[in-house]
Amino acid sequence: MLIVALLVAQAAAPVSKIPDMKPVAGIPTLLESGMPEVPPQLRARIEQYQNSRSANALDVAADGSRLLIATRFASTNQLHLVEQPMGMRTQLTFASEPVNSARFVPGAPRALLYLQDVGGGEFHQVFRLDQRTGRSELLTDGKSRHEGLIVSADGTRFAYSGTGRNGKDTDVYVAQTAAPRDARRVTEREGTWQPVEFSRDGKRMLVGQFRAIDDSDLHVYDVQTGEMRQVTPREGKGSVEDAALSADGKSVYLITDRYSDFNSLYRIELSRPEAKPQPLASQIKWDLDNLTVAADGTRLAFTANEEGWSRVYVLDLRSGRAEPLDLPRGIVSTLRFPDKRSDLLFIGAQTARSPNDVWAYSLKDRKLTRWTRSEAGPVDAGSFVEPELVKYRAPDGLVIPAFLWKPARADGKVPVVILWHGGPEGQTRPTFQPIWQFYVQELGIAVLAPNVRGSTGYGKSYLAMDNGVKREQALGDIGATLDFIASRADLDASRVAAYGGSYGGYMTLATVAFQGARVRAAVDIVGISNLVSFLQTTQAYRRDLRRAEYGDERDPAVRAVQERISPLNSVDKMEAALLVIQGKNDPRVPQSEAEQIVQALRARGKDAPYLLGVNEGHGFQKKENRDYMTAAAAAFLQHKLQRAPVPPG
Repeated sequence: MLIVALLVAQAAAPVSKIPDMKPVAGIPTLLESGMPEVPPQLRARIEQYQNSRSANALDVAADGSRLLIATRFASTNQLHLVEQPMGMRTQLTFASEPVNSARFVPGAPRALLYLQDVGGGEFHQVFRLDQRTGRSELLTDGKSRHEGLIVSADGTRFAYSGTGRNGKDTDVYVAQTAAPRDARRVTEREGTWQPVEFSRDGKRMLVGQFRAIDDSDLHVYDVQTGEMRQVTPREGKGSVEDAALSADGKSVYLITDRYSDFNSLYRIELSRPEAKPQPLASQIKWDLDNLTVAADGTRLAFTANEEGWSRVYVLDLRSGRAEPLDLPRGIVSTLRFPDKRSDLLFIGAQTARSPNDVWAYSLKDRKLTRWTRSEAGPVDAGSFVEPELVKYRAPDGLVIPAFLWKPARADGKVPVVILWHGGPEGQTRPTFQPIWQFYVQELGIAVLAPNVRGSTGYGKSYLAMDNGVKREQALGDIGATLDFIASRADLDASRVAAYGGSYGGYMTLATVAFQGARVRAAVDIVGISNLVSFLQTTQAYRRDLRRAEYGDERDPAVRAVQERISPLNSVDKMEAALLVIQGKNDPRVPQSEAEQIVQALRARGKDAPYLLGVNEGHGFQKKENRDYMTAAAAAFLQHKLQRAPVPPG
């Protein structure tokens, strides 16, 4: 009761500039203003779709005998241990806040290290869990932001990055597991630095330096001497999609787009800094990701992003041959060789009809063994629709790929929700999405998810097409998407809505602002309403990273373009109905971005329903909040996209 009272008191406090906010009935962590009523039947049915779970692989024991996963059995993801294929999921943490990053500590089988934040603020802290007592010990300062947790193969050291020095730059810290609170800062430089992995002997550590998605470098840090040496070339720039040290620590395997249009695989010999990186598997003309090296050094595995689907390859490092594994088509999120097993490859993957789960593939007998089976909820996931890959052209001739979820049975043309992905450096892939299956199967609404210019997965040229002031041209892809809908005999161009979160929220608002006559409604979730104010108010530790993508607002010429393409400055053109959703503790897109668009619309006399998660950040992670949010959005769009009544006569 005390917790509820505190939440109610917080809800009553001036946590919002919108004057008439009130708690959602039964959910004091949500505040609303002008939200439409959610029909009880719709809410009950959508919650059935929302009751699916997933198993996200976080770590594998060195001998491959245990698996650490994050999965949800209450409100949030928590840590669970699986000790054999299809074994019981033993819950290890029981917090109200989610836990989505953790590591085993070799040599200490009853200890774990993990990251956890509060209220979605993303100021994660490092904790040590003693499984014998169930107690967690805070190891970091409790206020800075931490990420990139890694542990050495012998369990004597661990590393992470944090903003403790000045709140802006992200440094790397190394600590002894025997004295976990006495972390030593090993980088003290401007920008974002993160540990990647320790060498197997623990003497060196691979460190990444990130300036932008297409501008990163790798360094090797000597744990004993403190020497830091850059291993990627100093000239030019390129991405670091993934990297790993060789088993003997003498080479680095790197996935980068530095030398071609795609993220490709290379080997860098540390003893020959003057030598050019050696290309590996260069015959694969797709973006690669998810790199892992076998303990005996004979092979490595990686995935290729082929039109949105994943294909897993194993590269024989002696022969140089890369062979694809014969696996069901899906999307791979995790790829990992255990530290002491070179014959066993753990794979975390999902499909459009099955949630994320974990398998182990035996390279010896080519057998796939399932380790987890996550529940799809009380709905038949076997009836879920497989999305169709479609393509269309922008006005300048650029081909835009998209995924289309469409009702299997329809009476005439169906309404459409355009799903804009976040990022902007993101990509919509054919993943397990129960909410979109609900739209398709229960509401008869098609979902179209474009990967417009600026999306990942299609090479660095495509990725860079919306950078800086080029974003103005990229907004033309919105019109091309609407033209594609109009060209289809099965889609109703008169009943279209936009939906998106983060940068997808910006695209949603831009759709309403610049194509307002062609859409009926929109749902903006933690979206950017003004690029200039966003860059000025996003957390300091990420501001330069975002300026590299959107352009520097301090440059008058760049700022002029940003102001021109900011939806807030075209609010007078917005006629479609708009629902705005925001997390109060969002460090990326601040609450002010949502509330200034709501205020501007209401100043024009327009309805602008608004939902605020008091204990949420960049998106809703608590199940009770997410269930209401998705139900409210579905009810809103169902009402706005229904057929207009036929006039009499």
